[in-house]
Amino acid sequence: MDLFDHTAGQDMAGAAPLAERMRPRRLEDVVGQEHITSNGSLLERAVFEDRVFSMILWGPPGCGKTSLANVIAAQTKNQWVKISAVLSGVREVRQIIEAAQERRRLHNRRTLLFVDEIHRFNKSQQDAFLFHVENGLITLIGATTENPSFEVNPALVSRCRVFSLNSLSQDAIVRILNRALIDKVKGLGLSSDIFSKEAVEHIAAASDGDARAALTNLEACALNRRDGKTLDVDDVRGVVAQKLLRHDKAGEEHFNLISAFIKSVRGSDPDAAMYWLERMLAAGDDPIYILRRMIRLATEDIGLADPGALTMAMNADASFRRLGRPEGDGSLYQAAVYLATAPKSNAVYAAQKQVQEAVKKYGSLPVPMHIRNAPTGLMKQMGYGNGYKYAHDYTHGYASQSYLPESLEGRRFYHPTARGYEKTVKQRLEAWLDLKKNTINT
Repeated sequence: MDLFDHTAGQDMAGAAPLAERMRPRRLEDVVGQEHITSNGSLLERAVFEDRVFSMILWGPPGCGKTSLANVIAAQTKNQWVKISAVLSGVREVRQIIEAAQERRRLHNRRTLLFVDEIHRFNKSQQDAFLFHVENGLITLIGATTENPSFEVNPALVSRCRVFSLNSLSQDAIVRILNRALIDKVKGLGLSSDIFSKEAVEHIAAASDGDARAALTNLEACALNRRDGKTLDVDDVRGVVAQKLLRHDKAGEEHFNLISAFIKSVRGSDPDAAMYWLERMLAAGDDPIYILRRMIRLATEDIGLADPGALTMAMNADASFRRLGRPEGDGSLYQAAVYLATAPKSNAVYAAQKQVQEAVKKYGSLPVPMHIRNAPTGLMKQMGYGNGYKYAHDYTHGYASQSYLPESLEGRRFYHPTARGYEKTVKQRLEAWLDLKKNTINT
């Protein structure tokens, strides 16, 4: 059956989009979230027993948050109310609360309130739910793409069960597309061979885990079909809109990606470092921000194990600023690989922390007299600089004397490793310490 035969006599202008028509009606029809919807799960039991509790559905766009909420509403006996945090305010929330109170008083019926993009409500708007969720007047189902730990009031989160929904895998998207393709009631009602297997997989891959985007692309490709021809990859490539990689520059995904990049470099995995670097660049992250993180990596995680790491990072920064994109991307890649394959040491970073703690703990300890500056005769008479040993006058250019305040004498903050160049530093320091020890003993 052809798409146009299937839709003959229908008012296409008023038809809902395929993504809307194909929303699941039962819990078992929800694809890709079996970890929370499977038989015997907490959510499945709550729906089956009509004892739904307040919850927050957290996951990326197109993973099925709204669909899951619709299923919960359809399979329970509560009054279903749906609002969007983008379009609604406190006034509308109050009206919903008043209606819920009246509904419970007259009909003893619970209200199931679905709030899409709940993270868009500010603190006072979110606070409007607290009392009514706590006393059971409303059962709240909030949907959000942002981490509730950061974007939803802790008091509200504590009154809800948080369900984390997965990004849909390519296989899950393919299942959804194939179902929509042959469904004669809600879907396109076409033969399964209208699209080649590779074409369906291409549509799924381009959606980046977003079922809504995938179904929209499938519908667009079907409308573009001509002369009963089976659509292959080349046919759909010109129609399918490649979904931008998920990446909110101010949100959790931004920090997840930069965290993955940093830990890959620190873990000496150049392949993973390049992958996460490209994920950030492809999603539109600021290359200058990435370069700042690499400069920081060079001092914090590599340090004196390879002093050239900081030079490489600084040169990459200068090179990128001169070339821009895309020519300058190679500078980021080169620096990322260099840093990932460099020997690692956080000894200087650890020493910095210890020194900061010591300064904070001991306050303004006086500078030892022998290393004080003595520019005037009076200062010299007072003992400033008295007993100072000029290092260049001694063998090996090393004079055995203390440079720390008296109460910190003998304290060591920096403990070099035996990795890379820092092995040389370690040997040098140990030799000097031996000289100092022998001088004291003699």
